[in-house]
Amino acid sequence: MYETLTFEDGGDVATIVLRRERINVRQIRELEKVCDHLEDTSAAKVVVIRGRSLGIDFADFDPKEALDIHGFNKWEKLVSRIERLPQVTLFAVDGACVGGGFQLLLACDLRVCTPDTAFSLPEVKLGFLPGMATFRLAKYVGLGHAKRLMLTGAALGAEDALRLGVVDSVGADLDATVASSLAALGPMSAVAGTLARRLLNESFHTEPEDAIGHFLAAQHRAISQAVFLDTLKKERG
Repeated sequence: MYETLTFEDGGDVATIVLRRERINVRQIRELEKVCDHLEDTSAAKVVVIRGRSLGIDFADFDPKEALDIHGFNKWEKLVSRIERLPQVTLFAVDGACVGGGFQLLLACDLRVCTPDTAFSLPEVKLGFLPGMATFRLAKYVGLGHAKRLMLTGAALGAEDALRLGVVDSVGADLDATVASSLAALGPMSAVAGTLARRLLNESFHTEPEDAIGHFLAAQHRAISQAVFLDTLKKERG
């Protein structure tokens, strides 16, 4: 069904494996189809995205033709969809995580890697911009580190990525690290998790007065769910 990735969905966890190291238009379209399923059909509570990435595939661009922003717009819309999926997202990488791959990782809720993983955003050195990493990276590492990484294109090793908050965990056995992260999520209300993630994503660009209103609306929805009502019954004996 897919050429650039594999997708498995069963039970609480859905898994996307990126089989192509360079992001091209076909991979974007296939990821859009996966998002359609995850948004509309899937019963999964967590989506795991795995695979190394060396960034954009320049073969999609013809220097003889007029360049436009359409492809970049498609990519950013896709990354935003993944960031806003109803499921918790976990990105797991072993090896290079460059350019678009790094951008995709920053849009995920949890991020794990092996000690051999290196992260970089070389786009500025190549004459263009690293997408909305210009918006997301500083949230994790601070403005100073974000400027250094983006303007120099310097590689960030796994341990430094952990120290700066780019990743949450580093482990030699990636499967075990993913399993540990999934176990840490434990039983969770899908509705409460989705609402919490949305409020956190909005927190850097929402005025406090608006944030309170958004929170109260979200809290009203959360406490109307069976999970909270069951908690009340248990706590009250």
